[in-house]
Amino acid sequence: MDYTEFRGKGVHVTGAGKGIGRAIAVRLASLGANVYGISRTQADLDSLRQQAPSIETRLVDISHWDTARKTVEDIGPIDMLINNAGAIKHTPFLDVTKEELDEQHNINFRAAFNITQVVARGMVARGTGGAVVNISSVAGIRTTSNHLCYSTSKAALDMMTLSLAYELGPKKIRVNSVNPTIVMTELGKKGWSDPEKKAAALAKIPVGRFAEEEDVVNATVFLLSEKSSMINGVTLPVDGGMLIDVM
Repeated sequence: MDYTEFRGKGVHVTGAGKGIGRAIAVRLASLGANVYGISRTQADLDSLRQQAPSIETRLVDISHWDTARKTVEDIGPIDMLINNAGAIKHTPFLDVTKEELDEQHNINFRAAFNITQVVARGMVARGTGGAVVNISSVAGIRTTSNHLCYSTSKAALDMMTLSLAYELGPKKIRVNSVNPTIVMTELGKKGWSDPEKKAAALAKIPVGRFAEEEDVVNATVFLLSEKSSMINGVTLPVDGGMLIDVM
């Protein structure tokens, strides 16, 4: 599919150092976008620049509200935003600490709110519109054990998607979410290497496989592009049909 509209566009990707965020940043750079990648790990940013030298990088912990705002404001005009950075820990509800709850909600929801507000204000001021894609999760739609912090943070992100799509749509800013199932990033491969655990999870996915990074990248690029100009306020599962199973 031809995506010439990305050429010269300012694109901001959080969590761009590894995994899904890195794959999105590299793809958009290959399409001619001016990509700005944020990560809190310098080694990941250095590696990203080696892979895609045209990507500009910024080292920042986006859970720090004021620092994140200043970093994004200094980047300049942004036409497209991908809120990808995320944190997850699997802890039973009775054992969750305040710090753990704060970390996941600060990164998964509050940071996305904060950065989107800065970017959207710029889009509105310029009158050019734009597109935002939030990388959420099927966990924001359906939870499981030991996922309360993560699921509630992603559910908040999904509701932000709907609210902003309604509020910013008249200003020519589209906002959508991509909600993948388990994705075979390096972390995903390690987390699902146990054959029994893997088999149980795969049994819930009709297509019989986990998502690959490219599955999420393809959905994200489509939702950012002009090909989806009438799609706004969608939470798009990239789950092989997992959410169909209600048993």
